[in-house]
Amino acid sequence: MATYESVIKITGAVGDLVFYTLNGKNVVRKKSGFNKAAFKKNPSYEKVRQNSSEFGHCSKIGKIIRKSLEVYIKEAGDPLLYQKFTKVMTTIKDLDTLSERGKRTVENGLKTEDGRKLLREFQLGTFHDISDCVRMKDHVLYKNELCRSEYAVIMTMKLDAENYSIESSEEIVYWNQQQDKSFKKYFSEDDILIYFVALKNENDKITHMGFV
Repeated sequence: MATYESVIKITGAVGDLVFYTLNGKNVVRKKSGFNKAAFKKNPSYEKVRQNSSEFGHCSKIGKIIRKSLEVYIKEAGDPLLYQKFTKVMTTIKDLDTLSERGKRTVENGLKTEDGRKLLREFQLGTFHDISDCVRMKDHVLYKNELCRSEYAVIMTMKLDAENYSIESSEEIVYWNQQQDKSFKKYFSEDDILIYFVALKNENDKITHMGFV
């Protein structure tokens, strides 16, 4: 890329050169050697095509999960959360050993314990780690004795990776001096289910939140 000075302002392509304005300066660069048709068919682009396909998949899955948690995402106040979440989706996808490269999915990655662990460890903004306060097993939420939350909002999400959609149900459980609370089974255990919990105090302020 280079700048140029001319009495005549040039915009567009002339031969192998492209002229345009950038930050108030006249700029010229050579045309890109990228060829769309070659990208789709040339064997030398195979790995690039595979990476592009998988990245697009991870980005879409991340988007529908974030959309389902939009209210809580806003509370997190992390401007880089989109990039961070796409990155963890990509890492989970890498755990898919059932599919060939280029067709690996987040769904298959979440079927592994390591994939679930990565999701549970994902930090939402500056909120306290949810695992410091609660754990979940067999549709029972167990609270640490030192946890001071008043109640928990439990969101169950059924992931449909094929159609890039999520069906979700939300339930509120109050501790009432108890250290464990059961919650409803909204979907089949054969589905890919994601559990998200937000803990709130007596002032309805979130103290902890995350995947469990």
